Amino acid sequence: MRLEDYWGIGPKTRDLLADELGVERAVEAIETADTRALVAAGLSQGRATRILRRAQGGGAMDVLATRDTREVYKEILDLAGEYALTEDAASRIRILTPLGSREEMAERIDRILEARDAWTALDEETRAAVETAFEEGAAGGELAAVRTALALSEAGVSEGVFEPIAELDDDVLADAAAALAGLRGDDDRIGEGADDRLDSLRSTLASVEDMAATPESVAEEVQSGARGADDFRETLVRHVTSETDVDVARVREAMPGEATDAGDFVAETLRALAGDLRTGVERRESEVADRLEDTLESARGEVDAAVAAVDDVALYVSLARFAEAFDLGRPTFVDRETVAVENARNLSLVAGGVPVQSVTYGIGDHALDVAAPAPPRDHRVAVLTGANSGGKTTLLETLCQVQLLAQMGLPVPADSAEVGVVDAVVFHRRHASFNAGVLESTLRSVVPPLTDEGRTLMLVDEFEAITEPGSAADLLHGLVRLSVDRGALGVFVTHLADDLEPLPPEARVDGIFAEGLTTDLDLEVDYQPRFETVGRSTPEFIVSRLVANAGDRSERAGFETLAEAVGEEAVQRTLSDARWSA
Repeated sequence: MRLEDYWGIGPKTRDLLADELGVERAVEAIETADTRALVAAGLSQGRATRILRRAQGGGAMDVLATRDTREVYKEILDLAGEYALTEDAASRIRILTPLGSREEMAERIDRILEARDAWTALDEETRAAVETAFEEGAAGGELAAVRTALALSEAGVSEGVFEPIAELDDDVLADAAAALAGLRGDDDRIGEGADDRLDSLRSTLASVEDMAATPESVAEEVQSGARGADDFRETLVRHVTSETDVDVARVREAMPGEATDAGDFVAETLRALAGDLRTGVERRESEVADRLEDTLESARGEVDAAVAAVDDVALYVSLARFAEAFDLGRPTFVDRETVAVENARNLSLVAGGVPVQSVTYGIGDHALDVAAPAPPRDHRVAVLTGANSGGKTTLLETLCQVQLLAQMGLPVPADSAEVGVVDAVVFHRRHASFNAGVLESTLRSVVPPLTDEGRTLMLVDEFEAITEPGSAADLLHGLVRLSVDRGALGVFVTHLADDLEPLPPEARVDGIFAEGLTTDLDLEVDYQPRFETVGRSTPEFIVSRLVANAGDRSERAGFETLAEAVGEEAVQRTLSDARWSA
C-alpha cells in the first residue's frame, strides 16, 4: 500500500516518513498503530494520532458526524488517557475509535471488565508493584517489556488479564533480558555486565590508554626507580603490571626491539600494548555478541510473547482503572433502535468533582427494567424542555457519551443501558451566535446525516439560539418531522415546545423542573426529566434570588418591579420558603 493512500498523508508527510523510516517500515507503523515510530520520524503527537485513528477506525469514524460529537469523543479519550499506566498505553488509548461491529464492541468491553475484575482483586501492595513495574519499563522496547514481564511475574499476578504473563518462562526471559541488555550497550558496544572477561579487558585497556596518554611521566617514574639502563626494561614491566591487570608476558611482547631513548621506548611499548588489548576487546566483543544473539534467537518466541502480553496488559489495565474510577458498566447491545440509560452519570461532571444526580432516560424501543419511572417505549424522538441550568445540555452530552463509549467498545457510566448501534451521532451544542452564516453551517452539519442511508442519533441543543424564535420553531418542527420520517432517534432541547404542536405521534415532550431555592438561594433542580410533561423555567426563582441579594434599596426596587411582572405572590412565597428552610 502506498503511504499517500492513508488518510492525512500528503506529499510532504509521505516524503518525511519515507526518508526517516522507509516506506515498508512506515506502512507497518501505521498498520500496527505504532505512534512512537511516527513521532520519532518527525510527526507531531497530534498528527500521528489523527492519522492512526483514521487508519484504525476506517469508516466507523463517520459515526462522529459533527464537531461537537468529535469534541465529546476527544474528551472521552483524554479522560481515559489519564488512567494509563504508560505513555505507550496512553498513545494506544488516544487512537481508540468506534468499532465496526457489535461483536467487536462486546468483545472489547468483556476484556476491559475482566481486566477490572482482575485489577480490583489485587491488594494495594500488589497494585503498587504492578504500577512500579510499568513505570520502570516506561522507556519502551523489547528490553523494557521483558523486564516489566519479569517484574509482574515477581509481583505474583496471574489471574484474568495477567494470565499471559504467568504463562511466560521466567528463566528464558531472564536470559533474554541479559542478552538484550548486553546487545544494547552505548555506542553499539556490548553492554557492561554482559561478560566478566570482556569487562576486565575493557578496564585493563582503559588503564593502559591512560598511561599511553602521558608517556613522558611514565618514563620519568620508571627511570627514577631503575638501577641503571639494564634494569629499565624490567622496571617498566613491574610498573605497568602494578598499575594495570596486564600480565608480564603481554607487556614484554609489546616492547620494541630498539628505541632511541627511554621516552620513545615507553611510548612505543604502551602504544603497542594498547593496540594489542584493543584487538583483544574487539575479538571478545564479537564472541560475546555471537553468544548473546544465539541466546536471544533461542528466546525469540518468549520475547515476542512478553512484548505482546505487556502491551496488552498495559492497555487493558489502564482502561480497567478508568472503568473503576467512574464505576462504568456493561451496556446491552440490541437490534432495536434505542438509547436508554438507568442512573446515568455525566463523565465530565464526575471528573470535575461536581455532585451528580444520576438520571434515567431513553428514546426508542427499549426494555429497561428500572426502579425510577421508566421512559416511554413508543417514542423515537423527544423534545426536552425545562429550567435554565436544569441539566438539559448535560443530559444530551451524557447520551452522546454513552452512545460513543458503547460503540468504541468501552463500558458506560450508567447502572444499565440499552444501546442500538447507529451510523452517525449528530450532537450539536448550543452556540450563541445569531446570524445567517451560523444557521446555514448548522443546517449543513445536522441535516445531511439524516438524509444519508443509515441510522442516526440526533442530539440538538437549543436550535432557537441561532435564529429568530418564530423561524426557529418552524425549523425545529421540521427537524423533528424529518427525524421521525427518516427513522432516526433524537432528543431536541428547546424552550419553544408550545410552538411545536402538533408533534408527530412518534415524538413526545419531556420536562426538567426547578423546584425552588436552597437556603443559600441557589436554584434547586430535579435533573430527572419527567416524561410527557412540559418543563417550566420558573423565572420567579431567579427573580427571588435577585431580590434577596440586592445590593441597595434602589437595586432591590428594580428587581421588585420584575417580581410584579413574573408574579409577586410567587416571588414572595419562594423567599418565604427559603427563609423558613433556613
